[in-house]
Amino acid sequence: MSLRDVGFYLRGCLNSGLTWVLNRGGAAAEAPVPLEQVLAGDGSPLALAGLLAGRSNEAREAAVPWYLERRGVPFARRPFRSFEGAGENFVVEVGEGDRVLVLIAHHDAVPGSPGANDNAAAVAVLLALLDRLARRGPRGVRVRLLFTAAEERGYLGARAYVRQERLDDVVGALSLELCGIGDALAVWDAPEVPPRFLQAVAGSLDALGLRRDEGYHVVGRVPVFGSDHRAFAAAGVPAYGLTVVPLREAEALRRFVFNPVRSVFRTLVRRPPPFETYHTPRDAVGTLEAAALERVGRALDAIVAGVGR
Repeated sequence: MSLRDVGFYLRGCLNSGLTWVLNRGGAAAEAPVPLEQVLAGDGSPLALAGLLAGRSNEAREAAVPWYLERRGVPFARRPFRSFEGAGENFVVEVGEGDRVLVLIAHHDAVPGSPGANDNAAAVAVLLALLDRLARRGPRGVRVRLLFTAAEERGYLGARAYVRQERLDDVVGALSLELCGIGDALAVWDAPEVPPRFLQAVAGSLDALGLRRDEGYHVVGRVPVFGSDHRAFAAAGVPAYGLTVVPLREAEALRRFVFNPVRSVFRTLVRRPPPFETYHTPRDAVGTLEAAALERVGRALDAIVAGVGR
């Protein structure tokens, strides 16, 4: 185990312990949608968020392969176990070619939260994308959809995946987080000098007609908040987070995210959306916005096409 792994592990312990304490005595979570109802739904990201939201982490982990099997989607299981914990990642690959784009969404949630925006919404966006990719197929790039376990425990599932798999064909990775509330995209943990992959991502968003610093933002390393892409970045892969946020809250969010010590005290009074429901019992499907989910889906369509050129 490296010192970086130790840091990830300690972060995960702190994250899980703190949220368990804060969420004790919170409002009762909404009842999860029956799985068969999700399967029979319209296939929109908003409907698919019901696959995971409100379920225990064990049930969430079981729901992903359940859905893929019933849709007839070939996938690979990647179980892992260490002293930090155990879980199962699921991998779906679409397309052909020597270059791979990895899109990641974790299927677990923190204790005491229904986990709709964090992170059932992102899983739903990738499942809807999978349907579109299956119909038309990506060009010039293979798309690997990675549904990870135990992200909330220091990116444990992503770190296990990185150790298990060869990555020399991966041109870049994006982890989807908080994809259900807002009208402006954010690509975060971006370096000051953008490598080719980041240029392709930004160029794809430009091609959608989005204006930088309005329709989308590219921001640097976030001090406290993180996600599975950091396991890939630690292995030398260009990797970033992808989120959607309310444009009207852009400045408040910047202060909140980039001033973590001050933000701790601010959270006792007010957190800007989407962080007002993040890691709380209020993170329910009813707070998700269909337009936000569709916006992320359109961005991914454009990114897949742009990286494949």
